[in-house]
Amino acid sequence: MWQAQHVADLLRTVDPAIRCELIPSDTFADLDLSKPISDLGGKGAFSKEIQQIVQAGHADVAVHSAKDLQAFTPEDLTIAAYPERGDPRDALVGMTLADLQAACASGDGTAFTVASGSNRRRALLLDLCPEIDFIELRGNIATRLSKLDDGSGSGPAALIMAAVALERLGLTPAVVNALDPEAFTPQVGQGALAIEVSRDRADIVEAVRKINHADTELVVTAERSFLAELGGDCSLPAGAHATITRDPSGSASISIAGMLAADDYGNLQRGAETGAVQDEPGRELARKLRKRLEAAIS
Repeated sequence: MWQAQHVADLLRTVDPAIRCELIPSDTFADLDLSKPISDLGGKGAFSKEIQQIVQAGHADVAVHSAKDLQAFTPEDLTIAAYPERGDPRDALVGMTLADLQAACASGDGTAFTVASGSNRRRALLLDLCPEIDFIELRGNIATRLSKLDDGSGSGPAALIMAAVALERLGLTPAVVNALDPEAFTPQVGQGALAIEVSRDRADIVEAVRKINHADTELVVTAERSFLAELGGDCSLPAGAHATITRDPSGSASISIAGMLAADDYGNLQRGAETGAVQDEPGRELARKLRKRLEAAIS
């Protein structure tokens, strides 16, 4: 709801004549918290029903977390805008990464439990601290934070989530460690919003396009091309983070760092690629990491 209200405010800012009505909708993934997201259809679990509302003409605009979108957009829809991106980083809540690594390295046999619903986050944390045990993490932000250990030993020592969720809701848990995206690769599109509309509604496309942030569109598109090359499913332990470099003439190039691991979170591969926007360095990076992973597990 914060995201939808934010987009409505942006639209009214660029055109005060625009009237916005919010249409809340729970997806089946929101309602079924008993299963991992990968068991509910991956990225489509959070986007398909919202897309269907627009496709049926019951809403003009769909507001998505870009990280929840499948890499391939339905033919009758288009992503009309990416507003300016928020914080793309992951955040460890309840314990800093340094403290978690130190505790795991102590060798006293203690296993630390971390809550996470993301295969990517699990792969990255296990690469840094193999002694971690994981439990599934689902639900809204308040539900997730309530699962933290209150000192009774009944909950996980830490949970890991998108830093932008805390930022947008104004939440400040006692211990929050935002993780360096260079070392802890974010999910594709993390921190960004994607605004989807019907392709044949040129008037809506034109109106929504006014809130597009050009640099955010460039980097998120590069990250989404990385995911598309891998097949586009959020069950993959994969992530990518792109940045823009401009030469003195203003021409842009994309630098993108990525990671890919096996289904069991092992054989983690990392890499980076830089190239012109039109050369899709995200796709090239995905191809290289996939080949390296296939060679590692063969």
